[in-house]
Amino acid sequence: MSLTQIPIVNQLEEMVREVHGWSPQDQLNALFSLAYSSDVEGDIIELGSWCGRSATALGLAAKMTGRSMVHAIDLFPEKSDWRRNDDGTYSFSVTFGDRVIAAYRDPAVWAEPYARDIAPVYETYRGILDAFREAMARNALDGIVRPFRGDLQMFAAAALPTLRCKLAFIDGDHSYDAVVQDIHTVERFLVPGGWLCFDDAFSCWEGVDRAITEQVVNSGRYDRCQQLTRKLFVARLAA
Repeated sequence: MSLTQIPIVNQLEEMVREVHGWSPQDQLNALFSLAYSSDVEGDIIELGSWCGRSATALGLAAKMTGRSMVHAIDLFPEKSDWRRNDDGTYSFSVTFGDRVIAAYRDPAVWAEPYARDIAPVYETYRGILDAFREAMARNALDGIVRPFRGDLQMFAAAALPTLRCKLAFIDGDHSYDAVVQDIHTVERFLVPGGWLCFDDAFSCWEGVDRAITEQVVNSGRYDRCQQLTRKLFVARLAA
């Protein structure tokens, strides 16, 4: 049986089987469905790509429709960017010129999940970007998914003024101020009828929940707001 004859759900599950990360399969299926079935034109923006699980789902949808690219934005830390804190937890910071961007400060990553989920990546790859690129190449998505090393504000400053997106998936810094800023930034590119999606929504992150409620649900700018899976919230920008 050729890959194109395999049901999409099974095909996607196989594609991400060896990709490190935390995105559950139901969320990947939902993101694929939204990106594939969208009836508006535009690219896809993902903030928080890690090793490429969700980028694979979005990239597969873009490849099958043949009408968009995926811009995968992440700090893509290398092993040397991580530090062990005094309490045994882990954080990292990445330097871009004279700017330092820190991550996993509050909360930090506890030693057990760091050893289980993060350290093994660096046993195989020099950095997360290497792991990401290999995943895209292995799944024949490297011509469709474009990684960008930095944060959303850096990406926005470098993006062409003509960039428009039909779906944006936000999974970056989970603090309230950061999520609010990310929403405002990505809305510059989101076309009417496009989807704005959030990971870890209405689960256990007060800052994420508050930002979505204030800036999306109660904004009057979106004509549909829905919790689509256990931790994936989606909203459609009104036409």
